[in-house]
Amino acid sequence: MSLADHIFIDMCNDILENGTSTEGQKVRPHWPDLTPAYTIKRFGICNRYDLRKEFPALTLRKTALKSAMDEILWIWQRKSNNIHDLKPHIWDEWADEDGSIGKAYGYQMGVKHVYKEGLFDQVDRVLYDLKNNPYSRRIMTNLYVHQDLHEMNLYPCAYSMTFNVTREKYDPAPGSPAALGRKPETDESGTCLVLNAVLNQRSNDVLTANNWNVAQYAILLMMMAQVSGMMPG
Repeated sequence: MSLADHIFIDMCNDILENGTSTEGQKVRPHWPDLTPAYTIKRFGICNRYDLRKEFPALTLRKTALKSAMDEILWIWQRKSNNIHDLKPHIWDEWADEDGSIGKAYGYQMGVKHVYKEGLFDQVDRVLYDLKNNPYSRRIMTNLYVHQDLHEMNLYPCAYSMTFNVTREKYDPAPGSPAALGRKPETDESGTCLVLNAVLNQRSNDVLTANNWNVAQYAILLMMMAQVSGMMPG
């Protein structure tokens, strides 16, 4: 079993033992027959993964890694809100007749904002800060833009990322994501810059999408670390 397997099992047990049910309450989700889709929920779960030890993929069940990666590239690289730019069909039911999901996800990533250094969209600003001001505590993205919510076909679930850089000893486990690819620059004491990140989600369908999200944002962290000359943490 992987470390991610143990984290997943512990999380599921926590939800079942300490979660609360929405049964009998007014809920938005419904099944195809229009009956309410009740849940057992646990608020404020925080899971930690270390890419210096392993890639956090489950061995308990398969995760469609290629599709998960394509979705994260759709949002962060293509900065698209159109399903015609996405290979998997996970967003089809939320798209309009033109294929748009509204001003959500990739759309927000592509909006340019004014900074004293110039115009940046959210992705380019993160990359700029990682290169020019890596120890900043202001390296963040946010997709939950309230003024645009009424034009989103679905409110963002994974809506915010916070990046944080530390300097630590370069000692990744053999075969781990941190040991693959280009080695980051180290100083005389053998330390290097380490890129860490926190993903905030307002909601997560644990059995369906938890490891999908964990894996795709681990891939994102690996990519951001590589282009910034850092080790993923």
